[in-house]
Amino acid sequence: MALTVLCACNDSEERIVRKADKIHSSILTVDTHCDTPLEFGEQGFDIGIWNNTGCIDFPRMKAGGLHAEFFAAYTAQGPRNDSGYLKANNRALSLINQIYENVDKYNSMAEIAYTADDAYRIKKSGKIAVYIGVENGYPISRDITKVKDFYDRGARYITLSHTRNNDICDSSNDASGAEHNGLSEFGKQVIQEMNKLGMMIDVSHISDKSFYDVLALTKTPVIASHSSCRALCHNPRNLTDEMLLALKENGGVIQICILSAYLITIEDDPEMLRSLAELNSIYGNYDTISDEAKKNMLREEYRDIRKRYERHATVSDIVDHIDHVAQVIGIDYVGIGTDFDGGGGVEGCKDASEMKNITIELLRRGYSKNDIEKIWNGNIMRVMRQVERAAEKS
Repeated sequence: MALTVLCACNDSEERIVRKADKIHSSILTVDTHCDTPLEFGEQGFDIGIWNNTGCIDFPRMKAGGLHAEFFAAYTAQGPRNDSGYLKANNRALSLINQIYENVDKYNSMAEIAYTADDAYRIKKSGKIAVYIGVENGYPISRDITKVKDFYDRGARYITLSHTRNNDICDSSNDASGAEHNGLSEFGKQVIQEMNKLGMMIDVSHISDKSFYDVLALTKTPVIASHSSCRALCHNPRNLTDEMLLALKENGGVIQICILSAYLITIEDDPEMLRSLAELNSIYGNYDTISDEAKKNMLREEYRDIRKRYERHATVSDIVDHIDHVAQVIGIDYVGIGTDFDGGGGVEGCKDASEMKNITIELLRRGYSKNDIEKIWNGNIMRVMRQVERAAEKS
């Protein structure tokens, strides 16, 4: 009898895996946030081959059934003065140029996408759709014309802030506290300009007050490109249930971030803290150091220390957050934003080649193909189309 039960379980699991394969071959799958452009220029990294470092490259996307990716042009927050703004703007533009160069190099494998419809067309052609996002509005400085500059260069969302306050709004993680009490006056101009152009407004990383200010002002639905649920993991980067309800009223979508610190509560290991403190003594504080030093920390020592000591979340934890959103506001408002190469990755889904494991867990929990399609593309593409249409009417 035990052998019969075991065989039945194995058959059931094999059927689920086959069903996940069929689903991924028949629907579009979209990840709304990765920091893989930071890997460009790293010795040995080539987006057109299967790499042993990083989380995303085109072959691993193919293996995992991932068809469309938003590549972030990320800039760390620096001094808010003319030289700081110039450096940040140049950095963001350089990363965008590198995205184009890498896609052009492998134009038989991938293509830049600009509209929601582009991703479906590109998938049909057998290629990967590459979207561009700007993470952190810091490179805009106080110059509203730079919003259009980024749009014209292909960026289809801007994450308004990162781990510190900027000229647009307050961050959820700035240790100094609120500076603008939400959106600044300049930030209000940015929201209006993004509405006008047809750029999605990304509310990940911004403070709760900034979030509500954005929803009160925007004429279009917003996205949280890589955020999770505060009810399950009390991190200020995550959205509360009240914020989820407001997001539903706005018509927006939360893309679940698969970074362990945003999925589960992790008790800091004293030995890990000591090792990180030693690292800070060499490079300086993580939030204030240069991009080059941060790259070294994130890509090498910092990542190694975290890997050695931290308890990692699992695919089951990802789907717990999807479950929570579905229960609080419904299946029409949730998707996936991995934050791969920016810290994202869990046991069972450490890189793009393992993306189907999320679908397998969704099937285990009884989600239908229609539900899964909404999670992987329907919800985010609905928002993108609404933003596009609003711009056409303005």
